[in-house]
Amino acid sequence: QAHLEESGGGSVQAGGSLTLSCAISGNANCMAWFRQAPGKEREGLGVFYLATDTATYVDLVKGRFFISRNNAEKNTVVLTMNNLSPDDTGTYFCAARSAVFEDNCRDLRAFKFGAWGQGTQVTVSS
Repeated sequence: QAHLEESGGGSVQAGGSLTLSCAISGNANCMAWFRQAPGKEREGLGVFYLATDTATYVDLVKGRFFISRNNAEKNTVVLTMNNLSPDDTGTYFCAARSAVFEDNCRDLRAFKFGAWGQGTQVTVSS
């Protein structure tokens, strides 16, 4: 079972950017970012297949959010969020699991992921 430690988050004005980090230890080759706004269900934002450093995003954040590996800390995956809006406000979670193939990793259903970070708050003001 992988262990995940999140950092980053905070408050930013609309149009700004934030970066979240997720340090992964243990056995996992597929990680994802989710968020949950107050009163809403947790939604997936994108996945990152660690074997090939390939990211896939949902349409909602495509072109604004980017997932990458921290080159200085190879076990850390970064979510860079640009052009943020108040609708992006919520608690952000990283999650991880083992996937046999990269296609399997793209399954962004939350129940597929067994390891979760503690969550970090992102607040975007207008």
